[in-house]
Amino acid sequence: MAAKNIKWFKVANSRNEILWQQNNMAVTEAGGKKITLAKTGKGIFACAYKCPHANGLLAEGFIDATGNIVCPLHRYKFDLTNGRNISGEGYYLKVFVIEEREAGLFIGIEENNWFNIFK
Repeated sequence: MAAKNIKWFKVANSRNEILWQQNNMAVTEAGGKKITLAKTGKGIFACAYKCPHANGLLAEGFIDATGNIVCPLHRYKFDLTNGRNISGEGYYLKVFVIEEREAGLFIGIEENNWFNIFK
């Protein structure tokens, strides 16, 4: 199995620089993509901007008591660590790796390069 090629994007100098909403979420941009950030007791997570079901803006939802992100439209719940839909509808939320480094907050986006599959 080939190693994943991840490109890193700096989104802030620190977590305190992020404009967190009262629901502990924010929207940022990395690699030309809008990304939702969520702050829980387990850390900071990065996921897709919109829900995969009906395109609800996830940053307008909330984080439940167990740390799952909840879509504001239909209350579908997703695990922020792996994107798994835990409310049972069968959808998958795109999640991104995120790292807090001395130099700042970075989001990793996997590069999909179809030309490398023949190497």
